Amino acid sequence: MMGKRERGNFRDKKLLVISPHFLTFVKDQVTSLSSYFNEIVVVVPLPHIPTILQKSIKRFKIYSWRIDAENIPQNVKIYTPKHLALPLLKNLNLRFTIRSINKLIQKENLEFDLIHAHFTCPEGYVGAKLKEKYGTPLVITAHGYDIYDLPFKNEYWGNKISYALDNADQNITVSKRNFGCIQKLKIKTDTEIIPNGYDSNLFKPMDKAECRNKVDLPLDKRIILTVGNLLKIKGHKYLIEAMKEIVKKRRDVLCLIIGSGNLKTMLENQIKELGLEEFVKLLGGRPHNEIAFWMNACDLFVLPSLSEGNPTVMFECLGCGKPFIGTKVGGEPDIITSDDYGLLCEPASPEELAEKILIALDKKWDEEYILNYAKQFTWGRIAKEIIGVYKEVMTDET
Repeated sequence: MMGKRERGNFRDKKLLVISPHFLTFVKDQVTSLSSYFNEIVVVVPLPHIPTILQKSIKRFKIYSWRIDAENIPQNVKIYTPKHLALPLLKNLNLRFTIRSINKLIQKENLEFDLIHAHFTCPEGYVGAKLKEKYGTPLVITAHGYDIYDLPFKNEYWGNKISYALDNADQNITVSKRNFGCIQKLKIKTDTEIIPNGYDSNLFKPMDKAECRNKVDLPLDKRIILTVGNLLKIKGHKYLIEAMKEIVKKRRDVLCLIIGSGNLKTMLENQIKELGLEEFVKLLGGRPHNEIAFWMNACDLFVLPSLSEGNPTVMFECLGCGKPFIGTKVGGEPDIITSDDYGLLCEPASPEELAEKILIALDKKWDEEYILNYAKQFTWGRIAKEIIGVYKEVMTDET
């Protein structure tokens, strides 16, 4: 264990990360932390549903999309142990998950000095059980639904999540709203608020005209962009409703929706019913490394979500010097604290959303001011804050 003179020196240490995916904010955070450690092992448990049951489960999913292993540091290793998943048998599935990770640790002879679990359950709960077995300090990050919704669904989830958070050495969450939810659970372990961040090497200001040419967009339109999976919680229907009001005031607008999901047909129908085919386009999913071009090509970024944790697209938008138009949910009010960075409205309110977008389209935004504000949210800066938490945890273990 580290002595006080070695405090903050992790060069000979190994970090175990447990996460439901290795994408966006988890991947970017791990990449930024990798320079502090000898090695980071990322474990993404993949549920396996027996073939005989797959046809009877309407929502069966293939989970290969959870991993983006491109362009990762050499000292980051990713493992995807499969575990049996049986519908409605939550306790049993947790045991299967823990067993699969223990088998992996033994088979690969994995060593680790610290565990960081992303999301409270099952990952945080699994992390707490691994801490019990291996005596390794544990940090849990509560991100979104796993803390503002899941613990309050029923006694089962409340007990599991409280157990996980109480048995961690330190908890992190990404917004003041989430922090309030942890307080409601009366968790004894300290919790620190550390927001998500953005990759400043990717999301940075670029020439708008060049980016529009690159993604084949007109130069004479005011471009409104949103990025997010086509799910009910993302609130796309309210943005489309807002566009109906916006085109009554101005016809030089084009709203682009990037994302894939099961609401595609419904949103297509809504666009047709409102006669907005000329003004609203569904573009489908796009590779993450391409989103920066679309961000720089737009005039405004809009996120009409009904609920959020701490959306990374908000930071990516600011990192490109673009104003953010969003809703008063999750960590958005924590970040958009001034009208100089963006505007917020109530969720599920197309009228207010339209009003904010129209105001934003007429406003002259100071790109440099937004960029300077965004610098505090680069993953490099956020990684330093997380390392500060690790220092406290590892020092306490001395």
